Amino acid sequence: MDYFIIVVTTAAGLYFHWWLFRRIRQWSDRDLALSLAEGDADKRRYMLEQLARAQREGVRRRDLPKYLEQAAVQYPAP
Repeated sequence: MDYFIIVVTTAAGLYFHWWLFRRIRQWSDRDLALSLAEGDADKRRYMLEQLARAQREGVRRRDLPKYLEQAAVQYPAP
């Protein structure tokens, strides 16, 4: 019974750390996209769309800042 408790708590702890790590990565990616929006509501929506597009296309995390910066430059000004 002792081993069962150890295995269950270890598995739960590992899962929680994995889940928290993923959430923090998502928050930081979203924060990056919103920081490039410069407070403009339309550009903010556009940058979040570009972030979703980058995730669908499988852009690597190390290439994500450059990808989003290029998307911000290409934003059609009103």
